[in-house]
Amino acid sequence: MMKMASLLLVAAVLAVTASAVPLTPEFSEQRVYPRFIKFPDGEGVLHDVDLEAQPQQDILDEISRNPKINQYLLFTRHNPKSAQLLLDNEESIKSSYFSPNVPTIVLAHGYFSSQSTPPNPRLRDTFLEKSDVNVIVVDWSQVARSDYVTAVWGVPGVGRALGQFLAYLNSVTGAPLDQMHLIGLSLGAHVVGNAGRDLGGKVARVTGLDPAGPLWNLNSNRISPNDAIYVEAIHTDGGYLVGGLGIGTDVADADFYVNGGVDQPGCQTHVCSHMRSYRFFDASVKYNHIIGKECSSSLQITLNTCRGQELHLGNDDLTKFGSGRYRANTGRRYPY
Repeated sequence: MMKMASLLLVAAVLAVTASAVPLTPEFSEQRVYPRFIKFPDGEGVLHDVDLEAQPQQDILDEISRNPKINQYLLFTRHNPKSAQLLLDNEESIKSSYFSPNVPTIVLAHGYFSSQSTPPNPRLRDTFLEKSDVNVIVVDWSQVARSDYVTAVWGVPGVGRALGQFLAYLNSVTGAPLDQMHLIGLSLGAHVVGNAGRDLGGKVARVTGLDPAGPLWNLNSNRISPNDAIYVEAIHTDGGYLVGGLGIGTDVADADFYVNGGVDQPGCQTHVCSHMRSYRFFDASVKYNHIIGKECSSSLQITLNTCRGQELHLGNDDLTKFGSGRYRANTGRRYPY
């Protein structure tokens, strides 16, 4: 009798444990957000968002009329802290410190942000300390600081403008597209995806740092594997059941679900987990030490049972390649 009771207790515990693990995959195209959400800017400040609001047509019209709506700020080892404004004219570019003989890193901020908000300063400094590169910070704040729905609708135009500028940079200086790495956080991930697409997928890399989720799950303008020779996404806040800020589904050649891709060690909020994506990437550029293992299913990602081939997350390798979905595990504190 005692043995039977013990077996029943074990069965009950297993049933409860199983119910705690979602059998429906966390990573779904069919996510439904509530109408009213809060979405963070680059400083982590939350803004009220109505996902059913009508976009501001005057701002969208301005993007169509004025492809120069973005600003492009150049930093090099000659001017690591003081930006040079690049214009789409030959004199502006040739009189700057831009060098076509070294790689070009392009950084795009997210919602309600600007050139000076995370992740731009940190990633700029990391890349310039690591190697001799051009760092171009894209300031698209004129659109990003509108309401969230307008910013989402504006992303394709902003991305096309960036792509056109990089094409002009290539034509004026000869800087090869396959020496360019475009990196964007949140909404900025979709911006750089659209820029890469405008360039025919010929840039070396596009990296999306927890690409934004709301209004993007079934959006054909989101970051995609065709946007560069190699496209990578780093997912850190993509929970389906808990309303994560990231897209939480495969969008790239290689998709990394860090610590499961839903929430991050040491984080108590979605904002913290969402922003942790650029910190992981920053650490990977410095140390190239975060390694993912390929997963065959969403359940493997959730249960941390991935046993496939290994691939390094992030880093600055312009010849990097890989495909599939990966789980990478990290610690709680930098460099993780």
